[in-house]
Order: sequence, then structure tokens, then C-alpha cells
Amino acid sequence: MTDQQPAEAPSAHRGRIYLLPMPLGEISPAYALPAATVEIAARLGHFVAESARTARRFLTQLPLQVPIQALHIEELNEHTPPGRVRALLGPALAGHDLGVVSEAGCPVVADPGAGLVRIAHGMGLTVVPLVGPSAPLLALMASGLGGQSFRFRGYLPQDAAARREAIVELQKEARRGVTQIFIETPYRNAVLLKTFLELGEPDLTLAVAADLTLPTESVIARTIDQWRRLALPDLDRRPAVFVLGAPEAVSEASRSRSRR
Repeated sequence: MTDQQPAEAPSAHRGRIYLLPMPLGEISPAYALPAATVEIAARLGHFVAESARTARRFLTQLPLQVPIQALHIEELNEHTPPGRVRALLGPALAGHDLGVVSEAGCPVVADPGAGLVRIAHGMGLTVVPLVGPSAPLLALMASGLGGQSFRFRGYLPQDAAARREAIVELQKEARRGVTQIFIETPYRNAVLLKTFLELGEPDLTLAVAADLTLPTESVIARTIDQWRRLALPDLDRRPAVFVLGAPEAVSEASRSRSRR
């Protein structure tokens, strides 16, 4: 069966696929996750994880119903051969519920889990997204920029020329009222911010949200012009989300709602 074939009907004898969010850093799961999410995660015995080591570190903090040594954790990341992805759903086909976890935050968002979920749907498996922290949405909430229309860009290109082109394009979209959300590998945060300050249009607002939900959390939202006159925050190796938008777009969206 290929991914394009008609989906199979769900079976009562198959396990569910639980998309399980993780805390965004070294913090208690009880602080970052609802009790219902923790309860489901604690009873699972089979997982697909971006990193087995990170998953085990997270799972040891839960009130597990299965001994940690007995957990089955398979990895799905950039090193996983495409032909291997379908086999990762084997436990669910055998009747076991299966948890899918990312390195941090919500699985499938900016991580390789989407292909697994797509295949699961094609097999007729039930997919259940669980509640937990999503760094892009938390950053958008805290930015003060428009949430009526936004686009999550993920990682911008690493090539300098391609990155510059991407920055020009996302500024155009921000002007059209589409808030832009993007991320970078933590050790390249500072370079990305400096590039933005070189190329950014002065009246656009850039919000930088670092260490979300952690004790060291910081969210700074300023126009590009204001950023250029500030001492830049230390973002080295801090998970950060960048949000770009035009404040006038937020005002226009508010006026549109008031006219309805």
C-alpha cells in the first residue's frame, strides 16, 4: 500500500497514535503539561521519538506505569530511512497505543513526525493530538502581533543569499498583514538577529521570545529601528522564536472585526 491509496477503516484492535508534547526545556512536566496529558503518557509502553535519549529523560519524570527499562522507544529523525517510517507504526498495528514525541514542544511541528502521522491516517489508525506547549503559538501570543493571519516558516535557509531573499519575502508578507514566525538553531540565533537588523524595514516589529515557559524566559518586542538602538540580548544556545509583523495590520484586523 502506498501513502496515496484509500485509507483503511479504523479497527478496534489497533492502538491509537498519541501526539505527545514535551516541555520546552528542563522543567517539571507537571508545570508544562495538563494532568490528562501526563496520565496518558505515563501509561504508554511504546514511543517514537526524535531522540530516544531525550525521550527517556522526559519519561523518567512521569509516574510511569511501565518500568523505564521495559519501554520500547524507536527513533524518527533526519537519519531515518524513508522506508523505515512505516515499520515504526508496528506496535499500533499490533494493538498497542503509541506515543510520538519531539525534542521539545509539540511533535510534527518543525520535526519529522508529519510523515509518520500521514502514513498512520492511511492505515486507518486513530491519531490523537494531546495538549501541551507550542513554542510558535506561545511566541505569537506574547508578541502583540496579529494572530488573525500568520505563517510559521520553520527554519530560514542557511545559505546567506537565500536567507536574504527569504527575509525580503517575509517582510513583504508581514506588510500584507500575515504575521511571520520562524526559528533558528540556538547557536545561530545571534547571527539571525543581526542579519535582520541589517536588512529589516525600520517600522516593522520583531519579537524575540527565548526560553519560553522556563525561569529564564524573556520576550522582547520592538520595531527594527528600536532594536538597532538596543543592547542585544544574549541568545546563545537559548531556544528562541522570532515573530515579525506590522503593527498597523493588527489595528486593521481589529477595525475589521468591529465592523462585523
